[in-house]
Amino acid sequence: MSVLKTYLQRACWIVLVNAHFIAPIGAAQTDAANTKIIPLDRIVAVVNDDVITQYELDDHINLVVNQLKKQGTPLPPRNVLEKQLLERLINDRVQLQYAKETGVRVDDTLLEKTMERIAQNNKMSLQQMRDTLERDGVNFNHFREEIRNEIIMTRLKERDVDNKIVVTDSEIANYLKSQAALGKEDEYNLAHILVLVPEQASPEQIQAKRARAEQALEQIKNGADFAQIAVSYSDAADALQGGALGWRPAGRLPTLFLDALRSMKPGDVSGILRSANGFHIIKLLDERGKDATIEVQQTHVRHILVKTSELVSDSEARARLLNLKERLENGADFAELARLNSEDGSAAQGGDLGWISPGDTVPDFEHAMNALKIGQISDPVRSPYGWHLIQVLARREQDVTHDRERLLARQAIRARKADEAYEEWLRQLRDSAYVEYHLNDK
Repeated sequence: MSVLKTYLQRACWIVLVNAHFIAPIGAAQTDAANTKIIPLDRIVAVVNDDVITQYELDDHINLVVNQLKKQGTPLPPRNVLEKQLLERLINDRVQLQYAKETGVRVDDTLLEKTMERIAQNNKMSLQQMRDTLERDGVNFNHFREEIRNEIIMTRLKERDVDNKIVVTDSEIANYLKSQAALGKEDEYNLAHILVLVPEQASPEQIQAKRARAEQALEQIKNGADFAQIAVSYSDAADALQGGALGWRPAGRLPTLFLDALRSMKPGDVSGILRSANGFHIIKLLDERGKDATIEVQQTHVRHILVKTSELVSDSEARARLLNLKERLENGADFAELARLNSEDGSAAQGGDLGWISPGDTVPDFEHAMNALKIGQISDPVRSPYGWHLIQVLARREQDVTHDRERLLARQAIRARKADEAYEEWLRQLRDSAYVEYHLNDK
């Protein structure tokens, strides 16, 4: 590691003689007054066998500063933001390294589809989005790779965390019983700050982390903006959004938070809350009771799924579905092709998934399904499960209050457990990494 570090540190400095050329090895020594060493880049952290440079860090700082300004969030001091973002880059780098080692990849086809969707969601063409980013000083190619990395980390989380979450019938029964006792399910709009504590931390480390949380809380009590303090202090994934969690049903919140919320009213900030992962501070922004009646638009849908694997790439799976779509457009029977080709449990039913309510499927599938007209067949759609052809058969408005009680309970419990499991998984992954800091090196 020391040899690699020394080589890379040297590689990140360029000697410019008279600011015009690099003197070749063995050339006569130039007058010292005319020799100028200009730091073009330097290493700010070593992460396992990789490095993070000052250029990368500055690029992320510029992106975040623009984002915070648009949100109206007061900017923390530059050195605080620099340290916070370096930690975020280290966590991201550790995840991306692990993803590469374990075969999680995103090809250019999926990336381009995602970029187009981001542009559409912002009511722009891809070129307009590119022009807007570059006007804001954001390098489009770097932004594109950041999106690729976000997709990779999302897939990694789905594989290693979300897909391993199990919700038992007894958990659902207990959840429904507790909600019945309350008479309704409250929802809370929260922001939070998390100061992570490393696994197997020493008493001194725990005390230092508590002191950091206490410092954050003291600044909030003295009138500092909660969102700004979250950007500066929080180790949570939502720190750069001011710690905003958004609206969460009570069932999705840990008991630790619910116990604190019972005595809080909108605008209140909790004391320091200790969990297995670290120290939390929460702010209650608003609360509301959930409506007793749930009426939703349901979609009757069927699909054909082709899964990806080490043997079947994204491009191969997509190509297979394009071939199937062409056959469907030429009169082939959807149900028959689904029975022969779909790698989903619904294949025996001709790919029929029945009536689907909002939230029953993953966002990528639901987004594509909602965009279809009745009878229309989608282009190949990527989801965490693979590639789909989707056809909408019918739509209806339905009161699903009683039918969906158990499903909503399962979703709330699953989301809460996934949040907690992800924090623990990420902490363990980070603790197992080799990290050297060089941010303050001269």
